[in-house]
Amino acid sequence: EGGPRVLGWTALKPTICAPLANPASGHSPWAAASPSPSQWSSRLKWCCRRRSGARKSCQPAGRAALGPTRAMAQLDTSTQRSACPPLTPTPAPWTVWRLLSAMSRTLRMASVLSRGRVRCPWHGACFNISTGDLEDFPGLDSLPKFQVKIEKEKVYVRASKQALQLQRRTKVMAKCISPSAGHSGSTNVLIVGAGAAGLVCAETLRQEGFSDRIVLCTLDRHLPYDRPKLSKSLDTQPEQLALRPKEFFRAYGIEVLTEAQVVTVDVRNKKVVFKDGFKLEYSKLLLAPGSSPKTLSCKGKEVENVFTIRTPEDANRVVRLARGRNVVVVGAGFLGMEVAAFLTEKAHSVSVVELEETPFRKFLGERVGRALMKIFENNWVKFYMQTEVSELRAQEGKLKEVVLKSSKVVRADVCVVGIGAVPATGFLRQSGISLDSRGFIPVNKMMQTNVPGVFAAGDAVTFPLAWRNNRKVNIPHWQMAHAQGRVAAQNMLAQEAEISTVPYLWTAMFGKSLRYAGYGEGFDDVIIQGDLEELKFVAFYTKGDEVIAVASMNYDPIVSKVAEVLASGRAIRKREVETGDMSWLTGKGS
Repeated sequence: EGGPRVLGWTALKPTICAPLANPASGHSPWAAASPSPSQWSSRLKWCCRRRSGARKSCQPAGRAALGPTRAMAQLDTSTQRSACPPLTPTPAPWTVWRLLSAMSRTLRMASVLSRGRVRCPWHGACFNISTGDLEDFPGLDSLPKFQVKIEKEKVYVRASKQALQLQRRTKVMAKCISPSAGHSGSTNVLIVGAGAAGLVCAETLRQEGFSDRIVLCTLDRHLPYDRPKLSKSLDTQPEQLALRPKEFFRAYGIEVLTEAQVVTVDVRNKKVVFKDGFKLEYSKLLLAPGSSPKTLSCKGKEVENVFTIRTPEDANRVVRLARGRNVVVVGAGFLGMEVAAFLTEKAHSVSVVELEETPFRKFLGERVGRALMKIFENNWVKFYMQTEVSELRAQEGKLKEVVLKSSKVVRADVCVVGIGAVPATGFLRQSGISLDSRGFIPVNKMMQTNVPGVFAAGDAVTFPLAWRNNRKVNIPHWQMAHAQGRVAAQNMLAQEAEISTVPYLWTAMFGKSLRYAGYGEGFDDVIIQGDLEELKFVAFYTKGDEVIAVASMNYDPIVSKVAEVLASGRAIRKREVETGDMSWLTGKGS
């Protein structure tokens, strides 16, 4: 109805009816109440809640869908601030959502409602307002829905107490009707790589009714887990990172081969060979091998206590060794800066070495990079910019100093290297599957490679970005891997789906979150609204006359609004953001 809108709260306070927290108390199972403004505000705030240490999709928190039940009243302030709304999609959605969208003038955190779906303001996930189904990523699960009836100024929600306790809904999935006995030599679908792309592909196949054998293989020793969280919370244990429990894979017949390295792919005979000699035939193949971190090539690179962050064991060991010691982080990209932020309260000192003038310079621009750099400096992080490591010096085999090309010598007991990654596609070089000059796997909009029946997704692919004139790009984002995994699965089932999602990412440092949507590579100007000094700003990245990306801090939900505008196919012009008038985005203007 005319573009994105914000869900919020104003003086309008319709009466809400919902089951009591304890219907067995002798009272009627339905109770009417008029929520206070603060109660309404907490019920209408949205976010993506992290459960069990793993990043999940937007989910409602608390025990009730609507209404002032005891459980909602008991939520503390921090829970209310970080909880997704207990409001849920309904059989009569537009009646309810029109009512809710009227309450949009003063809510600080609000969802974006557009084209029959609602988008999370913090992580960009989208949900259908009629069904609650997840329509765009990140995340694995959908929202629960309840029967709703509106009579005058009262909203009635009918649901069992057990249903109200659900915080997410897993879509109905088929089960495997032909489970294998041990390591059978053939499978219908083989997925190489168990990151977000591989897992979403397997789940999508089951959601679409596919009931034949699926094998997921990974180099890791763990079931699929939330790898991006490693650099944000290095002391998180593997079981806290798991995206799905072991029982989930068993229930839906998704076989996971851990510590399984594919060394050869024979596309003519549709067969792969593993390092241990095991051979597996397939009908459809998804390649989602991800990437491998770059390492230092300087003198002394073999000394102990120099790490890349790839596994939970890597991250946990860094934290253990860094406590009270001197840490040097090489690289001021997202991984390096997240690691540096996490270690400031644990290490004796944290230093960052970077080739560029400012952190994130190529990605966020110099002005935003300097503003973020200041946060780190205020937290006693020392920067060595426009230089690189020339030598790692050891004492008794363990790291003691990092020597820079600028001749500076930095004390270091631990070194974390975050200087980028390369696609882990070496095993495909003789396969007949096309690789580009950098080792990425080119795919079309349907995630198909040059070989029929072979698809690819995730960090190791280049694909045509629809709203950037189908420019072939590599976008190693968590959200993008989810979307590509689903599109690959749909096309394995001949559904002719195309990748069309708008890239969306976020990072968190010192309790402050930065959100980003779009694809800003090659931007030639940055238009900043707000105050960089106060860290409350929105930055629009433009190329020529068009906005190609947006980043914000303490300015939610503007990034999700822009993502929704871009997803609708509408171009945002530079002149629209130069004036500072955001009415075109809030829906009050043209």
